[in-house]
Amino acid sequence: MAQITLKNLAHSYVPNPKSEADFALKQMDHVWQDGGAYALLGSSGCGKTTLLNIISGLVRPSQGRVLFGDRDVTDAETAARNIAQVFQFPVVYDTMTVRDNLAFPLRNRGMDAGYIAARVQDIARMIGMEEALHRKAKGLTADAKQKISLGRGMVREDVNAILFDEPLTVIDPHMKWELRTQLKQLHHQFGHTMIYVTHDQTEALTFADKVVVMYDGRVVQMGTPEELFETPAHTFVGYFIGSPGMNFFDADVTGTRARLGDAVVDLGAAYGPQTGRVQIGIRPEHAELTAGEGLPLQIQRVEDVGRHRLLRGTIAAGEINIVLPEGTGIGADLTHVRLRPEKINLYSDDWRVTPEGRAV
Repeated sequence: MAQITLKNLAHSYVPNPKSEADFALKQMDHVWQDGGAYALLGSSGCGKTTLLNIISGLVRPSQGRVLFGDRDVTDAETAARNIAQVFQFPVVYDTMTVRDNLAFPLRNRGMDAGYIAARVQDIARMIGMEEALHRKAKGLTADAKQKISLGRGMVREDVNAILFDEPLTVIDPHMKWELRTQLKQLHHQFGHTMIYVTHDQTEALTFADKVVVMYDGRVVQMGTPEELFETPAHTFVGYFIGSPGMNFFDADVTGTRARLGDAVVDLGAAYGPQTGRVQIGIRPEHAELTAGEGLPLQIQRVEDVGRHRLLRGTIAAGEINIVLPEGTGIGADLTHVRLRPEKINLYSDDWRVTPEGRAV
């Protein structure tokens, strides 16, 4: 296991990059703790797979260094980094049995036969393939082959890190939940450093201790699921995390108040003068229907999504989504929406502004 340090790291696929726009990964400095479970989360093309490939050694960065503990591995081959990898699509040996596929990384390192047999049995149980250990991989479904690939990536206990690149893409929804839970249990049991690439926020938030959100080649926030939800550091995080994402409204801010057109909203905190595009952000869960307090609201429709209802409406500043707790009635008198001041975040040119202090 290893602490992973990224120093002054950046990468461009252009031979002679001339501007920041030429970089697939913008400059970054990060330390990922030994034994941590991290998820790289972002939409397609944001740079998460490029970053994973740099950590694994499949890509050499255009600038900067990669360290495993105190060892500089920037120029080290993948095989020399002592990592395990699980790719988006299954990589298995069709002519081998499931048992031999799982045992291969251990046999390749000369491990004791008794240990190999016990370890393979444990992993097969975890991925639900005990009954198929004797079967050849050829002819198995893509779903089953990916489970073998996952198992082979996790069978070694002595690795510096285990890297997963969207490993559950071909897994059926029920098995996704099972495997996410088992990966989490494996992490708690053995303490491997794990890095998990995904575009699925549910996968990221349920797997990781820390989620690394990427946007346009940058890490825009690294934090716990609660931090990403309550205090998104960038408007993309607010938009991308949550279902639906955060509401954003252009605003003029003075001190503890924000003006949205003709309406004034209490921010619950004091802010200095702002430049650029200024917006306030509020989660749909933190907007409340009222009989007159707050902003005038025009209700467009209400959607029942199971655990709660989602109200879609408009205020003077634009469209708004409101999550209604189960059992909440919508009477004719509920004509306004109140934005909870302590849950409002302020953004300038997409980046969160730290308040000077909470209003008394």
